Amino acid sequence: MAERRRRFSVVLDIVTYVLMIGLALVFILPLVWMVASSLKEEGQVLTVPPTLWPTVPQWTNYLQVFEIIPVFFWNSVKLAAINVVGLLIVASLAGFAFGRLRFPGRDLLFLLVLATAMIPGIAYLIPQYLVFRQIGWIDTQLPLWVPRVFTPVFATFLMRQFFKSLPQELDDAARVDGAGTFTIFWRIMLPQTTPALAAIAIFTFLDSWNDLFGPLIYINSEELQTLPVALAQFQNEYFTQITLLMAGATVAVLPVILVYIVAQKYFIQGITMTGLKG
Repeated sequence: MAERRRRFSVVLDIVTYVLMIGLALVFILPLVWMVASSLKEEGQVLTVPPTLWPTVPQWTNYLQVFEIIPVFFWNSVKLAAINVVGLLIVASLAGFAFGRLRFPGRDLLFLLVLATAMIPGIAYLIPQYLVFRQIGWIDTQLPLWVPRVFTPVFATFLMRQFFKSLPQELDDAARVDGAGTFTIFWRIMLPQTTPALAAIAIFTFLDSWNDLFGPLIYINSEELQTLPVALAQFQNEYFTQITLLMAGATVAVLPVILVYIVAQKYFIQGITMTGLKG
């Protein structure tokens, strides 16, 4: 009986690994196709039957892309950095206040914050545009980070849950030693929330890095535009420069992959650990 169970466990492990490898290949194939297409000549991309690898890699495709996107790329990097740093500061402070401090109306105020997440962005797009126009923010990068940084609903929720999961004895011991509220937050509580901060940083980076709608709505000057807008320029009504588009997309994807590889451990902990309990 024990031998039969052992064999069943081995077979189950083999089937599981085969399925996981198959799914990994399915998900990685579009990425491989994108990179391969970025190295082809324009006429090779749509050949029938299709070929995966180019006969002669066209590295000049990347040279042409880098002649177009440097300003857009650095605009995206700057906005992503501002969004990540700013949102982490605001969300961590708000999450600590809602999770560890006691003040009248705390729970009601937190429910109101969560309720704002149910309002679709498209519903307040026009009023928001009119307000930004009145205060002179149109054709600036302010609309691309101020609303995102100062309205971190999901990030505040995640930080609150993480702070609530920490033992109350940490606060009590620190106050006995004479620590103030900000000292407790900065030196004791915040270092315990690294997984949640990493998860929020990744979500915020992706949200900012992939934002196409915001720049198209609020920015008119080419020198202020971002990388997604630059990629859209490789497509027009009658013709799409597929090889340049794939090369630009490859450049745009690399920072996302690097960020995830660096923060993968903390990202998984932030989603699966105590941050969503309580």
